[in-house]
Amino acid sequence: MEVFDLIGPLYRRVQRKVEEGAQGAYTGEQAQAVEGLSVGVRAVLDLLHKHGPMTVPQMGRAQAISRQFVQRMVNDAAARDLVESTPNPAHQRSSLIRLTEKGRAAIAAVVAREHAVLREVGGDLTDADVRTCVRVLAQMLTLFDTVDVN
Repeated sequence: MEVFDLIGPLYRRVQRKVEEGAQGAYTGEQAQAVEGLSVGVRAVLDLLHKHGPMTVPQMGRAQAISRQFVQRMVNDAAARDLVESTPNPAHQRSSLIRLTEKGRAAIAAVVAREHAVLREVGGDLTDADVRTCVRVLAQMLTLFDTVDVN
């Protein structure tokens, strides 16, 4: 329970920091692409950056959030020309969503800034500590794989 007690506040603080960082840490075209970028839109861009084109339901399952929420985030991203819909050869009614060039530039800028901020964590943590933390959190996530998020 101690881990769960820490995860919520940590997640919310990181969200705030990400949104705060999107408010003035960039210049030129990057600034325009990430200005006002919500955590939800950032999550969509990150998924597409890491996994390539995906459907809205696939993104919802990957992030354990509702399809409706993902669809709103995709709509927000599309309105800003960060993503676009393309035909899905595997499913006619569920389009693939993919990053645009502007979306690729935006997520690259956000990730670079986040990595710079997170490198400040440092302290006396070793790579083994981080790997153990990731392993524990992944195992905890697996425990709740069957929870329906819709």
